[in-house]
Amino acid sequence: MADSSRIGARTGARGGVRADARRNRERVLVAARAVFAEHGIDAPMATVARRAGVGVATLYRHFPTRDSLVRGAFARQTETCARALDEALADPDPWRGFTRLIETVCALQREERGFPAAFVAAFPDGTAEHARARQRAERGVATLVRRAQAAGALRADFHPSDLAVVLLAHCALVAALPDDGAASRRLVAYLLQSFRADSAGGPLPPPAALSLRDLPVATGGSRG
Repeated sequence: MADSSRIGARTGARGGVRADARRNRERVLVAARAVFAEHGIDAPMATVARRAGVGVATLYRHFPTRDSLVRGAFARQTETCARALDEALADPDPWRGFTRLIETVCALQREERGFPAAFVAAFPDGTAEHARARQRAERGVATLVRRAQAAGALRADFHPSDLAVVLLAHCALVAALPDDGAASRRLVAYLLQSFRADSAGGPLPPPAALSLRDLPVATGGSRG
């Protein structure tokens, strides 16, 4: 009986440690999202640890690199974005798929101001994983654009690089008016209406030399 009690005590202790570790990890992720929104994803790791109320050593046990912390902090948003692209490509209505993708990504920008940078930094530059993810996103967007144009819904002079312009413009609005969801939704609606083939006016200037990788790596703000 005594041996069983000791085993139970050790098991309970281990369970408590695991629960504490899970709580610490979640606190770090919540703090990271807040700090990245305020100071950008290059904010000091120590700032995240202080916001979370944990030691720097504890933070590094869970997230040994900044890349792993960025991925962890915005894992849900990155997965949502990837799923939105897949759903847009699978939608039999090309215009609906195109608009829902833009609406989803802009909603993520609005919900988490650190997400635009995380969207670009989700995979470290120079790795094969990063290249594959970026190329897949760019191919998917290009396919959506071609389909919507072929259906006669999207203006013929829309270029895939215009998506980066949209996200940059929306990112600036969210940074200036972080709590104004109405302004965000109205801007997105204005932009989508202007992209429709039946509302196109005169020809546009040449497309900008931009891609998703040109979104800002930091959201601004003072360093902590």
